[in-house]
Amino acid sequence: MNILNSLTLKQLRALEAVERTGSISRAAEELGLSAPAVHSQLKALDATFGCAMLSRAGTGRFTATAEGAVLLQAWEKADAGFRLALRRIDSLQKGLAGMVVLGVVSTGKYFAPGIVARLREACPEIEILLRIGNRDEIIAALQDGALDLAIMGRPPRDPPLETLAMGPHPHVLIAPPGHPLADGRELTAQDVLSETILMREQGSGTRILATRFLDRLGEGLPYARSEMGTNETIKQAVIAGLGLALISYHTVVEELRSGRLVSLDLPGLPIMRHWFLLHRADSEPTAATRTVRDFIAAERDSFLPAWPPE
Repeated sequence: MNILNSLTLKQLRALEAVERTGSISRAAEELGLSAPAVHSQLKALDATFGCAMLSRAGTGRFTATAEGAVLLQAWEKADAGFRLALRRIDSLQKGLAGMVVLGVVSTGKYFAPGIVARLREACPEIEILLRIGNRDEIIAALQDGALDLAIMGRPPRDPPLETLAMGPHPHVLIAPPGHPLADGRELTAQDVLSETILMREQGSGTRILATRFLDRLGEGLPYARSEMGTNETIKQAVIAGLGLALISYHTVVEELRSGRLVSLDLPGLPIMRHWFLLHRADSEPTAATRTVRDFIAAERDSFLPAWPPE
């Protein structure tokens, strides 16, 4: 029996809904089906593969087996591909109308809403879906074909991409005002490495950049670090005196202007990177995607806070 010929979208949707909700009855309600109908879809799926896709824990909640988890991962990618296909068909039918999914790394969330606002004013018939994530998440979404465009720093090698430089992306070392290292004297590597360094989570481009800089600065010397999941948390932690952080200037513009944070002067700083607008080179953009891409390309660094600061 050809397994692929036996698989149906209804079966896969039933599997995903039951695994996510943990219940056949809740999944059935969500899918607009009866509980027996959902149960039949799952039984047919088990029969097709010759193994159970779900197991029931002592709490009564359904969870994916190892085989089920593999199938759900494949379905997640397939579902993203189907949804992207539907959006592209809609865009083709409507010309410049349609939806464009714009992925932006979390550091860019401070200026990305401004891009969306100006796009809506210029192209009111195009719906912009803004998706924020760390570097690894945005790269994974590009690889899965779940994004039309992406804005991030250093482009990945995979998938193949068309890239457009948008503007400078400086990174600065921040401290609270009144910190002993903020007295204007010339700082040494030991001065910085004796402080606790606040880091983003694994998968963050800011963390990668900070780790490389500090490793070069201290030539491999150890230093105390503390991991935090967002730029906002890091900013508040620095203000509270919990440590220093190497962070995108674009995330701390207002705090530096208001004096709630200061940037430290150290050789090699600021670290200058660039923002890029990315599109997969192996897929043809929709008319709406081309419109959005051309609009951003025309404006480029006007979306970004001025550097150097005025």
